[in-house]
Amino acid sequence: MSTTTPGPAAVCRRLTGRTAVVTGAGSGIGLATVRRLAAEGARVVCADIDERTGRAAAEEAGGLFVRTDVTEAGQVADLFAAAHDTYGSLDISFHNAGISPPDDDSILTTGQDAWQRVQSVNLTSVYLCCREVLPYMRRQGRGSIINTASFVAVLGAATSQIAYTASKGGVLAMSRELGVQFAREGIRVNALCPGPVNTPLLTELFAADPERAARRLVHIPMGRFAEADEIAAAVAFLASDDASFVNAAAFMVDGGISAAYVTPE
Repeated sequence: MSTTTPGPAAVCRRLTGRTAVVTGAGSGIGLATVRRLAAEGARVVCADIDERTGRAAAEEAGGLFVRTDVTEAGQVADLFAAAHDTYGSLDISFHNAGISPPDDDSILTTGQDAWQRVQSVNLTSVYLCCREVLPYMRRQGRGSIINTASFVAVLGAATSQIAYTASKGGVLAMSRELGVQFAREGIRVNALCPGPVNTPLLTELFAADPERAARRLVHIPMGRFAEADEIAAAVAFLASDDASFVNAAAFMVDGGISAAYVTPE
């Protein structure tokens, strides 16, 4: 069984002339997506609470950086206003900012503070971003919104991160409803559901518990975690006209986890 990652692929220019907003743009999936969307011709607006990494991402992509705390309604509104004022359209919005803190564990041990912090960053921020970007897209009569959910939104796990799981389930349900509500206005809304991805977030989660990481890895049919570039490629597809009939979907990019009963030895 091959567990190697694919080599670099040729990138087409499906997004030329379009404006894309990416939250959590400074690292991980967000940064990989900034690079991919820019490579496909998009004008990328990078939002991150970390000014150093967010600005670096924008400079690399030749785009705009807007420092944004995505849990603050006013800052989210300012983000989309700045994007529209700068580029004149809002065509793609990838709501990716999220956290998975170590104190989020079993429901029996996860405190209410951790619960509320995760909901605020992972779920409320997506609500705020969708609420702000939709009026722009409705005026244009087109747009693609991609919200980062997770494979845990459709599967249960005995190695629980209860707040994270609940937040991603909320993102999935909200994305489905918005996709249905605004479909006839030319706006597609999809929930991207990655499996475990080799990012700093995953590294931090498993650093103190290699056994937990190994227990997760054994359930992936492909035998490895995803790379951020592979998730970014899925975002670029959902953002493009190649996905023109993909709407209100739970778009699984999980290496087959959600389809597996048992995995190869």
